[in-house]
Order: sequence, then C-alpha cells, then structure tokens
Amino acid sequence: MEPLEKIEPIASVVNQPHQFSYENGIYVTKVEPGRAEGVLEVGPDSINPHGMVHGGALATLADTVGGSCACATGRRCVTAGSSMEFLRPASGKRITCIATPKKEGRTLSVIQVELYNDQGKLVVTGTFTFFMMEKVPK
Repeated sequence: MEPLEKIEPIASVVNQPHQFSYENGIYVTKVEPGRAEGVLEVGPDSINPHGMVHGGALATLADTVGGSCACATGRRCVTAGSSMEFLRPASGKRITCIATPKKEGRTLSVIQVELYNDQGKLVVTGTFTFFMMEKVPK
C-alpha cells in the first residue's frame, strides 16, 4: 500500500484509526480524478454465518471507495442513495473495489462500483449517488 502522503487527502483521512472503514479492515489505495480503488482485508469480523464475506462489509467497502471517487474533485460529499447487485458469494483474504463516475454533477454525482475477490472474479456491482457539497478547505 502507498504511504498516506502519496494518496489524495481524502484517503489520508479515511485510512486513519477510529474511522469506521479503517476499523473494519477497509483501506483506500488510490484516488485520482475519475477513479478510486480500495480493499477490504477480510478478517473474522467480516464473515457472515455461512462463512462468506458479509454483505454489510461489502457495502461499506463500496460506499467508502465510491465516496472517495466522488470527492476526488476536491469537494465534500455524503451518500444520497445506493443499489448493489450481489453476483456471487464473496470469499478470500481480500476484496478489491474499483469506483468510476457515471456522472459528476454540481449537486449529485453517480458512481459505479465493482468488487472483485482475490481470484479476480467480479462478486458485486453497484451504483452510488452522492450529494455534493462545498470544496474542502485548504
């Protein structure tokens, strides 16, 4: 993983202790205009009763990476809505998420997410809508 100072400022906040995503094994690994990436390091707290990665852990990964993609423009944002399609059970040691914009708007941005298991198989797709707010102060 890249050192925090080499990743966009949003990732340096998300990847700190006491942040929800960090405490749940989620790390943003890349943020640039038009793309964000992140991973879920699967641990015992990420698993559902069937031994697969819990859907809530996958949703948190998708929301975190999708929000990082939306905020790559330098603006703050919050999740306004989401939908996810769980295509196959997620398993393995690491789940990777790639987020790209479908529409970057003044008020709303729509981000497409794809989650892959550690064998490179697509396990989840989704669409997240973010309410865009003011620029982040410098």
